Amino acid sequence: MKKIEVVAAIIFDDDKIYCARRANKGETALKWEFPGGKIEKGERPEAALVREIQEELNATISVDKYYMSVEHQYNSFFVTMHGYLCSLQEGPLKRNEHVEDKWLEISELNTLDWAEADKPIVESLIKSIQQ
Repeated sequence: MKKIEVVAAIIFDDDKIYCARRANKGETALKWEFPGGKIEKGERPEAALVREIQEELNATISVDKYYMSVEHQYNSFFVTMHGYLCSLQEGPLKRNEHVEDKWLEISELNTLDWAEADKPIVESLIKSIQQ
């Protein structure tokens, strides 16, 4: 079973969070996610996140704070995903890999069909505004 370690950017702009819809391929086809990607060997998670957002969205972010990690077993791989709260430094965001994107308030996040590994982050964010 393939194991991968990835990072995910929870990008805030004012009170909205950036959500990206995956391309129509693979096990998570057309699911929504927080953008990011694989950590390269020897790379720090924060550096991987800055690199991935530059590659995927032609934008520069600041990685502000670690948020949480999620482990999930998909059918064909096991993922450990580290989520970070981030801010957009230079944009605008321009999709290179995703088929759709949206800026949503936290209370609207549960209206999307999220990839399984992203769901615990969505749930935690929603819970944080209900307290």
